Amino acid sequence: MTIVKDINEYNSGMTEYEFFSFLYDKITAKEITTFSKLKEYTAPAMRDKWTHAVIMRAFQLLKRVNWGFFAAICPNTQKKLWKEMVIPDRDFPEAGDLKKTLQISNLYVAMLDIHGYTKFCMESRKNLSMMHTLDWAIENEVKRISTQCGVISQRERGDEMVVVAAGATDALMATLCIIDYFDKTEIVNDPSISTKRTGNAEALPAFKITAGITGGNTQSPLIITERGNLAGFLLNSGARLQTRANELSPQDSRIMIAKQVMMNYEKENKDNAAGKCILMQNDSIYFFDTGHIEFKGVMIPTCEVVFDKNERYKEKFAEDMTRLFGSIRENLWEQRIYQDLMELLTRVAQCMPKFTYTPPQPVHGMQTITNESYVQLCRLAMKAYCVNEDYYLAVDYLQQLLSISEKIPSFDRLVLDYLQGIKDKYQLLLDAFEKHIDKEVEEKASTIFHGDHYKTWNAAKNGAQIYEKLRAIGRKSKEITKKKNLWLNMLTQNKGKMEFTLYSGKK
Repeated sequence: MTIVKDINEYNSGMTEYEFFSFLYDKITAKEITTFSKLKEYTAPAMRDKWTHAVIMRAFQLLKRVNWGFFAAICPNTQKKLWKEMVIPDRDFPEAGDLKKTLQISNLYVAMLDIHGYTKFCMESRKNLSMMHTLDWAIENEVKRISTQCGVISQRERGDEMVVVAAGATDALMATLCIIDYFDKTEIVNDPSISTKRTGNAEALPAFKITAGITGGNTQSPLIITERGNLAGFLLNSGARLQTRANELSPQDSRIMIAKQVMMNYEKENKDNAAGKCILMQNDSIYFFDTGHIEFKGVMIPTCEVVFDKNERYKEKFAEDMTRLFGSIRENLWEQRIYQDLMELLTRVAQCMPKFTYTPPQPVHGMQTITNESYVQLCRLAMKAYCVNEDYYLAVDYLQQLLSISEKIPSFDRLVLDYLQGIKDKYQLLLDAFEKHIDKEVEEKASTIFHGDHYKTWNAAKNGAQIYEKLRAIGRKSKEITKKKNLWLNMLTQNKGKMEFTLYSGKK
């Protein structure tokens, strides 16, 4: 009764301006926060058709005040997203209420980050116009491109961007178009989406982008807070994938996605009556299986979106990579994992661009390491482990291959990470193996060593123990003078090595 009386009293003889001003006060005071509430409030006035346009203007204000991230969503420019995100109103089809908790399959979140943003800002301190231009591009051009792709986006904390889409294809298209704009590339080449820079933005340098995309799974809810902000596992897992992309590619653009995104992208284009999207038509991207990453106790199957033509060679060792993933999942450490790793490294060296590396010391007589000699090292390692069962030498080969791979700029970072991880596990196994062997040698020394050799064994063992004890006593002796001076001298000589900084974030 109070609402009806209030609006009836105010409706008597008022103008459109006065009616909107009345609603403006109610919306900004948070007395009206939803469209359903707005309709209820204005029901007595809706018998006059002229009020409908005012109500729609009030709805736009209500969106801006209460819908937060989704304030810019529109049924005309983001049709699919509007359908997924908004409970439509029967009388006002272009208005409705925003859903607050979503557990639907057709929702995707992309988290994007610009490489070199902080460095650029530092270098542009004396050229503020360039900083303002970059700021303008992030604020305006990303939103323009997102709208053309049928998605919405928002800037977060300086150089971070969040994109929300209602389809895997839309999420990938928007992400690649943003990369095209900032990196001055032509991956998408869709005439309906302009990624060319104009005006002052043309003078900006090329920026690399890393991104993580997740979604398409009813088990991953996206929560919309009362203020219209985003929260939930979907957002957090997208950020985790972006971080992984940044780890794998600190210098270049890279996109990591949940495998579900790839599967839904392929399904959308297969089922699309209008035909395949331009990315699939032009074979612009390739999905490279990158295994599982763990996030808060959940294992996420992942893929890399390969869009650089120079990296399409990864297709040639994709099966070898997948085979290694399977062996790791099944814990086949006895032989399969080592063998699969060597086969993968062999294939990588055969497929990747030509390289030449000169190590500080010859490696098994090799003065320089090329693709061909790298393959030879892999074969020697395979023989050491699988044929000769020389585990010491086999693990040593892993360390050598790791050291060499780290020095090859174009070596795939994901493969390098797996080489590092597997080497560490086999080293751990070798250390345990060595302890057991040493224990058995100790127990069987009298039968392993004969005559003078056994005497030498005992003397060496006793001598080593005595030597360590005497050296410890000697270090504390008062006969060793000027210990403090020596300590300070060592600090001076190693001052550069003693610098210590806690580092966080991307480089």
